[in-house]
Amino acid sequence: MERSTQAFPTRQSLRHYHMSMIIMSILSILFTLGLILYKNPVSPSSPAFMPIVLRRGVAIIAMLLAAFANTTATLTFQSLTNNRIITPSLLGFDALYGLIQTLMVMILGVDTFSSSHNLVTFILEIILMMALSLSIYGTLLKDSQKDMQYVLLIGIILGTGLRAISSFFNKLLSPSEFDVLQAKMFGSVNNSKSEYFLIAIPIIFLSVIILLRLSKKLNIITLGKDISSVLGINHRFYSLLLLSIISLLMAVSTAMLGLLTFYGFLVVTFTYEIVGTSDHQYTYPFAILFAYLVITASYFFMYHIFNAQGVVSIIIELVGGIVFIIMMLRKHRGE
Repeated sequence: MERSTQAFPTRQSLRHYHMSMIIMSILSILFTLGLILYKNPVSPSSPAFMPIVLRRGVAIIAMLLAAFANTTATLTFQSLTNNRIITPSLLGFDALYGLIQTLMVMILGVDTFSSSHNLVTFILEIILMMALSLSIYGTLLKDSQKDMQYVLLIGIILGTGLRAISSFFNKLLSPSEFDVLQAKMFGSVNNSKSEYFLIAIPIIFLSVIILLRLSKKLNIITLGKDISSVLGINHRFYSLLLLSIISLLMAVSTAMLGLLTFYGFLVVTFTYEIVGTSDHQYTYPFAILFAYLVITASYFFMYHIFNAQGVVSIIIELVGGIVFIIMMLRKHRGE
């Protein structure tokens, strides 16, 4: 109990945490079963029942991977930068992904573009996005005077430039090509394919395990460069390691599902509001479970209750954007 009382201000806060985890686990299981079994067009005795369940199971796995990747990347990024109103998208992943998709439409054409998304293009997109991020972090390796704010500045500038290039090429597309491109750009579990899991599952779960093992060190790194250095933490080494893991998680998630800019931010913001501690041994599991609950509940209600297929990511991004604006205004008033 000693570790628990250190992480939480009171025992009641710890009980509240455990109760929240239990409730979210139950709800997550219910929504998962609902997505798999609810409104199945065939009876369980039909030979077509299992293929439908397996097809829905692919979407469930994609949701689980999105919850792990986006949430842990955002939580780690905010802790590393000591700023709770920014997201890893500042590193330019969404801009590069948009440019890659735009160029593929222009070069390959709509028909080839629609049929060309396979494991090879998935790996290629990951490599390109990792190359961008490593080029940014190279500034940290070359100059010991460069800090995290400098890296963020480079990411913002590169992202702005890539978006400008994408916008220029978008204007050269025909209306039909632009429609196909926009459909691909929206984050959706329908963009994911089961063959992607051969690459995505090992990368995501290995990255998350490393982050969980580094959670105590991340607690110290959150205190700042000077304090963590005094406490014996090699701040530069762990910053580069954590940034590389964040880049890998975001690259895999974006290449697999598409753009989910505010999904991780939304989940992490509510995690800090609910949990009552900044200890990553507790915030990581809570945020992952909460992220999975959010995405499964969203898909269940939109697909099976409101029959509004295709707008799930739009709703999540809308709510996340509103929360982002609220956090910005709250921070401004606090200053």
